[in-house]
Amino acid sequence: MNQPIRRLSMLVTLMFAAILASSTWIQVLGAQDINNADGNRRTQLENYARERGQILLSGQPIATSEPSSDDLQWQRVYTHPELYSHVTGYYSFTYGPGGGVEGAADGLLSGRDDKLFYDRITGTIAGRTPKGASLELTVRPKVQQAAEQALGDQRGAVVALDPRTGAILAMVSHPDYDPTGLVSHDPNVEKETWERLNSDPARPLVNRAIGGNLYPPGSVFKIVTAAAALEDGEWDPDSMLPGPANLDLPQTDVGLPNHGGQPCGPNDEVSLEIAVQNSCNTAFGWLGMELGGKKIRNQASKFGFGDDLQVPMDVAPSSVPTKLSPPQEAQVGIGQYDVRVTPLQVAMVSAAVANDGDVMRPYMIGSVLGSDLSTIEETKPEKLSEAMDAETSDQLTDMMELVVTNGTGTPAAVPGVSVAGKTGTAEHAPDAAPHAWFTGFAPADNPEVAVAVVVEDGGRAGSEAYGGSVAGPISSAVMKAALE
Repeated sequence: MNQPIRRLSMLVTLMFAAILASSTWIQVLGAQDINNADGNRRTQLENYARERGQILLSGQPIATSEPSSDDLQWQRVYTHPELYSHVTGYYSFTYGPGGGVEGAADGLLSGRDDKLFYDRITGTIAGRTPKGASLELTVRPKVQQAAEQALGDQRGAVVALDPRTGAILAMVSHPDYDPTGLVSHDPNVEKETWERLNSDPARPLVNRAIGGNLYPPGSVFKIVTAAAALEDGEWDPDSMLPGPANLDLPQTDVGLPNHGGQPCGPNDEVSLEIAVQNSCNTAFGWLGMELGGKKIRNQASKFGFGDDLQVPMDVAPSSVPTKLSPPQEAQVGIGQYDVRVTPLQVAMVSAAVANDGDVMRPYMIGSVLGSDLSTIEETKPEKLSEAMDAETSDQLTDMMELVVTNGTGTPAAVPGVSVAGKTGTAEHAPDAAPHAWFTGFAPADNPEVAVAVVVEDGGRAGSEAYGGSVAGPISSAVMKAALE
């Protein structure tokens, strides 16, 4: 064979090898990535050809699929769409699943998840039409409704947990939105809705309960600081702390004042118990410097700060800054400076106090149901961490009860029920009204519900807002609904 023919045959061989390799990759190795690629219309149409699973609360659907006469075959429909918008999210043909359970558990709802393999096989044998799994959530409609109504037209978020299990009983974020337009089969309606929601400066698509721009916690963080002090062993509820009207801070001419400019007790001293009850800034600022940033940060991590959580939606980790100067340690001790939290994390802090110091992993999917609504999988409560020992949690419970009976949190009281709680008023921007916080649990002696509430920019009270007066009544309404 002469040289030109040999070269041509080698080139042809290489071309065939390249075609074989590329087709092998496309059909085998890269098939899953291609199927899952955004904009793969064939895969999208295949998904719409199968009935998507329901999202259920107490057996009643809040998201379901109804037959459609167009190419997509099934139309997603939401019951009470705005009330549950941040729980369900949306399932859009153009923009995909997102915003809530629809996005975080898409594999289960669409029927593609490996957990459903046995259900698919038995369904085929039984002659059932393939469809996605249904999800029974832990959210309780009356608690969700109470949180929605109590927060009203104010921006912010409410989270309610069962402290014994970590089950999420309510999750409300305001402003909410109507996902109906996002699931329209009319591309123009989808696009208009998408652009309108994403351009809204109020950011209605952001679930403030678990993400977005995290909040400074203000004085609700004093629960963490108090826990660190009690766990350290050098302080108890009766320990006396400095509580002047203004705490001198080292390395700066700027002091740390109390609200109202008054000392927290006679002779500028106050017990830890009364400092919690009346939310004494100067006592907790001093305590922050005495403990130091490392001990406070370590205590916060025991409550779940820094953890990557899915409920099943991703939860933004809460954080306490590192490398603090003494003035910064004082600010961190009262939940200011660069401490940042989600309302879910704050609810977890109260839930840990309520649960003898144990932090339970939060979750929203109670069970996964097959195409015949039989239970495929049920969530078992899981301990995430131990934040403190039982003695410390008992001491904190007693102090937090005083907050509601005699201190800054009296508006959070529930008639006939013992409530433990903590208020917070968090500064977050110059010339802006503070965020109003309340967190707590009830009944204090046998807890069934833990709640966290944040109202942005003081809500309707504006610059006159305090955590107890603004967020406290919202917590009370949610606790009442949960206990009923």
